[in-house]
Amino acid sequence: METRPLPLAGASGRGYKAGPGAPCTNSVSQTQAVSPSERKGQDLGAAVGDTMENNEFSYEDYQSTAQWLRSHTTHRPQVAVICGSGLGGLTAKLTEAQVFEYSEIPNFPKSTVQGHAGRLVFGFLNGRACVMMQGRFHTYEGYSLSKVTFPVRVFHLLGVDTLVVTNAAGGLNPSFEVGDIMLIRDHINLPGFSGQNPLRGPNDERFGVRFPAMSDAYDRNMRQKALNAWKQMGEQRELQEGTYVMLAGPNFETVAESRLLRMLGADAVGMSTVPEVIVARHCGLRVFGFSLITNKVVMDYANLEKANHKEVLEAGKAAAQKLEQFVWILMESIPPREHSAS
Repeated sequence: METRPLPLAGASGRGYKAGPGAPCTNSVSQTQAVSPSERKGQDLGAAVGDTMENNEFSYEDYQSTAQWLRSHTTHRPQVAVICGSGLGGLTAKLTEAQVFEYSEIPNFPKSTVQGHAGRLVFGFLNGRACVMMQGRFHTYEGYSLSKVTFPVRVFHLLGVDTLVVTNAAGGLNPSFEVGDIMLIRDHINLPGFSGQNPLRGPNDERFGVRFPAMSDAYDRNMRQKALNAWKQMGEQRELQEGTYVMLAGPNFETVAESRLLRMLGADAVGMSTVPEVIVARHCGLRVFGFSLITNKVVMDYANLEKANHKEVLEAGKAAAQKLEQFVWILMESIPPREHSAS
């Protein structure tokens, strides 16, 4: 039978010393019998406890939500679009639209941020079967990464093979202007540097592999098609292309943080998108995305301007029509579905 030392009462770990005249109680002679089966159960319980917050949904939960949606609509989308702050107007371009409030859908969180309507809309965009999130979820709202990315796995189970992500972002690249659209070439998952990753925890092979590659997160072919389509639109400003960096939010960046992000190679900064992209790629979805530059990030201490959410929404309204038309045109560039959805 295995033995283990009893815990020290009042000891806080490394550096603990007994008081004057007090006997040292951290002795291997003070032991308590532990059976192998008990020890195994303790280890398993600790492992489950460590990962539970990252695995609050089972595969059956995702299936249940997907099945609920299938039973309530005849739409079978190929493309999912996540609309960022102030960009939900894209849903108005859908034909044969069918709308669900997030509150109606089993397991769906609710959007709490101004500019995010909180509706899931099915329909056709330029002839392509789509489902659109009119508002997304963020960790700064108090949601776990599992909840933030929950819809993406549901879309995968619905037969979606392409995810389009849009967001409102601050421009770090000095050549960017408010109203510019940046084609996302790559991203930096800054929260991931501290372990905040939506794939953390036990992996479910039914969704994807344990260690998915992210060097090709944003589809190269679709990026080239986007650049070609932009030229055809005849816009005065060129389509920007760059790296998006995610911060957790909800506060905007300090000057020092902004300078650091630029040194890291980021061109735009926001508080979303990256978790959804990671989960989408884990599921094998094709991904491409755009950032609408709604403000120029303050990089100089002499600059008295301050970023605010109202500014973001107003800039979004002014440029949203351009982005909506762009996404509409790009729908015809998406390769047709390989297999019909059931």
